[in-house]
Amino acid sequence: MAAAPRERSPFLGLLPLPERNAVVQALRTETVGGLVLLAAAVVALVWANTPWSGVYEQIRDFHFGIPALGLDLSVEHWTADGLLAIFFLVAGIELKRELVVGELRTPATAALPVIAALCGMIVPAAVYVATATAGGGSPEGWAVPMATDIAFALAVLAVLSTHLPASLRAFLLTLAVVDDLGAILIIAIFFTSDLNFAALGGAFAGLAVIYALQRFRVRGWWWYVPLGVVTWALMYNSGIHATVAGVAIGLILRTTRDRGESSTPAERTSHLLHPVSAGVVVPLFALFAAGVGVSGAALGEVFTRPEPLGVVLGLVIGKTVGIFAGTYLAARFTRAKLNPELAWADVFALAVLAGIGFTVALLIGELAFADPAAAEHIKAAVLIGSLMAAGLAALLIKRRNGVYRRLYDEETRDDDHDGIPDIYQRADSAER
Repeated sequence: MAAAPRERSPFLGLLPLPERNAVVQALRTETVGGLVLLAAAVVALVWANTPWSGVYEQIRDFHFGIPALGLDLSVEHWTADGLLAIFFLVAGIELKRELVVGELRTPATAALPVIAALCGMIVPAAVYVATATAGGGSPEGWAVPMATDIAFALAVLAVLSTHLPASLRAFLLTLAVVDDLGAILIIAIFFTSDLNFAALGGAFAGLAVIYALQRFRVRGWWWYVPLGVVTWALMYNSGIHATVAGVAIGLILRTTRDRGESSTPAERTSHLLHPVSAGVVVPLFALFAAGVGVSGAALGEVFTRPEPLGVVLGLVIGKTVGIFAGTYLAARFTRAKLNPELAWADVFALAVLAGIGFTVALLIGELAFADPAAAEHIKAAVLIGSLMAAGLAALLIKRRNGVYRRLYDEETRDDDHDGIPDIYQRADSAER
């Protein structure tokens, strides 16, 4: 007699305890970093619109570095090309963790979030292209509204004082991880200048040495930090955006533990750099990228010029439609059952929240538009679109906050104070 098919675990249901702990730890750091990011963005906007805006521009445009090595960059470019490499290194580690032990480790669990994320990138790009083309504008900014800023989104949740269940937060995190991968590929493929093959070969050689050191279990930061810096510098001089070096190193680091090993190189690196990335790197990038002049005329141009309007519509409408439709269709295709405690309205709220595209959107906007005036309009559009998405998501999430708090309390209650939520112990007893 054939065995009955195993019932699928519900979509957005209770996460396995190890996965829940990893998600909670990662998002705790991102939430704090997101609040700092919000503060940095506000400071940049205020500073750029005061009588001291000239000082802001002087600091932002100040150049320093080593010209002989092709590294004479402005402060703004050091934060975008240099510091953001740390952000992408952490993103690379998180992506590999998802691929090895997380939601993306098997096709069955990866299908739904990957399809949702891909739709959440394709539809905003299509909305931008349609809007820009209809208005006679440039399609160059098609990639700007494609990425979700997880730190900014979590900061909005923190300000709202809401308690989303871990499954909803994990789904948002997975969407952002796949988004980051898409952004990295887009930057590497579409925003590459004339290639310097000697420098590119040197960068690949540096990555090969790091891989060999990992393979032979060589430990010691004094090996990896100089190699990482040299690889980054070679990648920058190769014509490929230097942040690609960060994600490549993150993907190389080992994420599975050897026997007797308390933590992997990826875990140790993430533990060290994640707070730096979330609390220092991204806010500094925002400080020097988000300082745009805000006036009635400037705000009017966001909604009258085709390129910035395409960015706003891509973030607010394209992201929402893409992620929600992709999730719904993928769930129907995979016959996944939505957690009965939740509703499709909750997925819709997350889709709206994912329209917050700040850090990577600003970076791609700078790469896509060489003209500073056009880049300023795109930056303003990213800020306005992200704020609109945040406001709409706040209304939708607050409406369901009572349900979220109840589910959050159930999954965190630990009456016996043994460090394991009671809901997991009840689940174990039921399985026995």
